[in-house]
Amino acid sequence: MDRPIPAEFVRAHTRPVRPELVPEVELLVAGDVVALWEAMETEHGRTSTDPPFWAAAWPGGQALARHVLDHPELVAGRTVLDLGAGSGLVAVAAVLAGAGAVLASDVDPFALTAIAVNAARNGTPGITPVGDVLGAEPPDVGVVLAGDVCYDREMTDRVLPFLTAARARGAEVIIGDPGRVYLPEDRLEPLAAYDVPDTEPSPTGPVPVRRTTVWRLP
Repeated sequence: MDRPIPAEFVRAHTRPVRPELVPEVELLVAGDVVALWEAMETEHGRTSTDPPFWAAAWPGGQALARHVLDHPELVAGRTVLDLGAGSGLVAVAAVLAGAGAVLASDVDPFALTAIAVNAARNGTPGITPVGDVLGAEPPDVGVVLAGDVCYDREMTDRVLPFLTAARARGAEVIIGDPGRVYLPEDRLEPLAAYDVPDTEPSPTGPVPVRRTTVWRLP
């Protein structure tokens, strides 16, 4: 079992930003992804094949966080699962919007520490980082928020049955996605669309923008 990652590691190898679409939240993100990846390998004492996905504000998460903040009635007073939480952006937004409690799930131990650090940085108590939940029945929550979870076929094949099961148990399921090919849009209902600026400035031209949709699983 991986040992817990010290909070100081996250603070030492990231920099604070306020994503343009969600300026209410301050996140610690990678300033140099390669350097961070190498530092993660040193911290773990072994070679890591997983990039630091947790150290970025992904477009699906930004759109989902914006939507939750603009429509707090989706989460207010309810227990929420942030699936594939990464940095904890969506979890923080859910608490700011009035969620009663948030489970923030991610498979990466670095993400679990980053979630706690970012929650404290934003003064948002009530966020509990948890590991992989996809191998069991969905937890008893009122809302599942899933940002950028269909990024490859393998992950999509794990996530979709879980989300379907959560919906069958009565949870509201909301997904943020920037048009990834594995998302089954024909099974979903669009709620809103946002133009999400990249969190990293482009050295050669305008900042890239991703058209990102927030979907509901009927």
